[in-house]
Amino acid sequence: MKKLLLIILLVPVFSIAQSKKKKLKAEQQANTLLAANLKAHVQYLADDKLEGRRTGTAGEVLAMQYISKQYEQIGIEPKASNGYIQEFDIDEGKQADEKNTFIKVNDKKAELNNDFFPLAFSANKTVKGTPAVALNESGQPWFRDVKEVLEENQSNPHFDIFDFIKKDADKIAEKGATALVLYNSSSVTDNIQFNKNDKSEVTKIPVFYITKDGFKKYFSDVSATVNIELGVAFTKRIRKARNVVGFINNNAANTVILGAHYDHLGYGEDHNALDTGHVIHNGADDNASGTAALIELARLLKRASPKNNNYLIINFSGEELGLFGSKYWLEHPTTNITPNYMINMDMVGRYDTTHKLTIGGYGTSPVWGEIFQTTTDKNLSIKFDSSGAGPSDHEAFYRKDMPVLFFFTGSHSDYHKATDDWQKINYDGEREIVQYIYQLIAVTDAKGKLSFTKTSEPKMGRSEKFTVSLGIMPDYGFTGTGVRADGISPGKLAERIGLQAGDVLLQLGDYKFVDVMSYMKVLGKFKKGDKTKLIIKRKEEEKEFNIEF
Repeated sequence: MKKLLLIILLVPVFSIAQSKKKKLKAEQQANTLLAANLKAHVQYLADDKLEGRRTGTAGEVLAMQYISKQYEQIGIEPKASNGYIQEFDIDEGKQADEKNTFIKVNDKKAELNNDFFPLAFSANKTVKGTPAVALNESGQPWFRDVKEVLEENQSNPHFDIFDFIKKDADKIAEKGATALVLYNSSSVTDNIQFNKNDKSEVTKIPVFYITKDGFKKYFSDVSATVNIELGVAFTKRIRKARNVVGFINNNAANTVILGAHYDHLGYGEDHNALDTGHVIHNGADDNASGTAALIELARLLKRASPKNNNYLIINFSGEELGLFGSKYWLEHPTTNITPNYMINMDMVGRYDTTHKLTIGGYGTSPVWGEIFQTTTDKNLSIKFDSSGAGPSDHEAFYRKDMPVLFFFTGSHSDYHKATDDWQKINYDGEREIVQYIYQLIAVTDAKGKLSFTKTSEPKMGRSEKFTVSLGIMPDYGFTGTGVRADGISPGKLAERIGLQAGDVLLQLGDYKFVDVMSYMKVLGKFKKGDKTKLIIKRKEEEKEFNIEF
């Protein structure tokens, strides 16, 4: 009887132990499957056949098709203008055709952009001649040193070098000049640059600018006659890009937006790579890892989602060119929702002993503080950054006064290099991050619509190139001359001097800029403590500010 009683007492204990073992085994199997799925996604997206997923390429289309197919298989509802796909244009403006824009001097070909470049208002023509720099003869290309006119107009605030060049080109064309070749022998900044957004009337003859290096190479003997052939041809480049958009509908009042960009650098054609050579940049961490995480997070939410929110899932393109996809969706939303908050995953594949998980946007809602106190993961070492601004797509949503979170495992030596490959991803670490985000969403579900707060400039970033900053968010899609401020960072120089979103920045000190790239080059010329002037255009009014970095 005692023996039978002991057996009866042991049966529940045995059953509980068996139940725990089954549960543990099920968890282990789920973890293994999730890590395997992440690996499969990254391996495909970072494969050479996608050629780096550069925006507007066949590789981007393959990635888009793969992501769409995953959502279709999971059962995610398509929520774009064409199924899962929201197509949009990226206008890159006027471009010099590299094959048909050239200068050959005594059969030696000068290097476009390094030795010379055409002016954007130049006539599209090819001409030949045998001129000397010091002579201006009818039927030949003419050379012009802009030194004298620059020195004469140094104190003239109304002098416009481009107006001078256009008038001069047409005037000398009437005297028989077949082309105008400009150079600057002075130390005065001339601000002559290629403006891809120039829409002015073309000149009667081709117009070129020879850099100091180019002049030294080919024209240092101004009295010598050279055999020269010059050609100009422009194309207007518009890229087709594609966001992928899906939806989990719980018929809730508010919608959580989950995002990750899937584009990368291709062969480095956009000059945003940090290595050299025409090689494929597969972007396993940046951002095949975030794309894979988003697909698997969508799978978890489709299987069992917290019900007080709907979930809009967006894979963005054009992020590497300047947040084009996220900004386009915000300007052209594919569904009418009341957004609650946005979570962005960009570079979440390198969690290890040195690359911890950083969560940005902590300060964009007072609710995040209490949420993070109740959500923990003993396997993850997490550091927080309060700022809602940052170098990825959550920035665009933050600028629309939306609470955001940015998940990021840190920069590394393979960032924007051809060595960012799938073998270097920590798939178990990424699995932990996906499960942690799911847990975070579940805990936040009971909090209703989150309130929003503005934050300071970000402390974290993937690549710091400048020692000074104005504290503006440039509008990369702006197609006018200058740099339009898409947003103003609280507490920074731009806010202190009274800059506003929509202002167009035109000049810093002696340096004018025509687009974001030229603005970045100008910023690199200044350091902390420098005093200078800033010229902007606000609507139709030009304003000048005295600033100190």
